[in-house]
Amino acid sequence: MLINLLFPPRCPGCGTWGVRLCGRCLALFGMPKRVPGTGPPVFALAGYAGAARELVLAFKERGRRELAAVFGALVAAAVPRLPGVGSDPWLVPAPSRASAARARGGSHVLRMARASGFSAVPALAFARGVRDSARLDAASRQVNLAGRVLLVPDCLPPPGTPVVLLDDVVTTGSTARACVSVLKAAGMRVPAVLTLTAARRTHPHG
Repeated sequence: MLINLLFPPRCPGCGTWGVRLCGRCLALFGMPKRVPGTGPPVFALAGYAGAARELVLAFKERGRRELAAVFGALVAAAVPRLPGVGSDPWLVPAPSRASAARARGGSHVLRMARASGFSAVPALAFARGVRDSARLDAASRQVNLAGRVLLVPDCLPPPGTPVVLLDDVVTTGSTARACVSVLKAAGMRVPAVLTLTAARRTHPHG
């Protein structure tokens, strides 16, 4: 196509020209590995560094929405390998601040969840007053989220359905803990949290 000649595609992970996503960058995302020290059982597919980080940022902040299908396929392959999940779980995306979601054209995590082929619902939301957590330490993140993760009553999975909380990156685990606590308080079973990347070392589960 003429547009590819004038503006050739470029891998958002490593910058390789001529491909929308190179196999080397895709291979950075493997099977789910347990993230230690996060409270609820959290599993990640890659470390939040290098090309894997660039791919997540391209999808999240730089408008590369076509990566939803790629990440959705990775999620689809990973979910059945999570312990205690069963064959037909529902996915609940971790919420984003309303202003951030608007800037991104909607929830990027929900987009990824729906691309996985599993049932997915935006069952959680942040209350007003939640700050951007990027520059907050673990204690500040916990205070930032205290009492500010809310259920969305019209978007809840069916009672008794296993739920996997889905996110793009885990750092301190504060968001995972707060979200899982709210879901469990509502009577839901949350056997695992799945995230694309972890900003800490992972180790194989089992």
